Amino acid sequence: MGTMTTLFGGGSSKDINSKSKTLGKATDATVITPLNPGKFSSVRSTPIVEAPRYFTKEETDAMRALAKDKTEGARQAKRAYKALSKIEEADAKVHKSHRAYESNVATNELTKKRADVKHAKNLHALRPGYARLGIGLEKAQSDATARIEAIRTKLLGEVKQ
Repeated sequence: MGTMTTLFGGGSSKDINSKSKTLGKATDATVITPLNPGKFSSVRSTPIVEAPRYFTKEETDAMRALAKDKTEGARQAKRAYKALSKIEEADAKVHKSHRAYESNVATNELTKKRADVKHAKNLHALRPGYARLGIGLEKAQSDATARIEAIRTKLLGEVKQ
């Protein structure tokens, strides 16, 4: 395992490559992209009149009523598509803000991990000093024990066994 894997987990560089492929995918399978241009369909409320013809009064009245309905429907469709566009813009702002937040978290996590490593290096640098303290304490204890034994020998004339 590499240093980065050890520090941050995860697998090999193949995982990074697969994540790059994932990032290239659209947020939804039906979203419009250069590789997914969508369907070039259209709305057609009436069939095309292919040749000149005469219309009856009933046909004309029905078409005028349909035209009125379609005109109102077009006005509502325009309003709905405008609202849908605003929703998409809001979604994009939230998405962008969330990605900025995630980037900030990742950047600050790196700052924290760097501080941890700096602290750990500092602690390791102190180890020789602590080792010297231990040796100094052992020497002081040994010296004190020897002096105590010397005093005991002088006072009592005994040697400790």
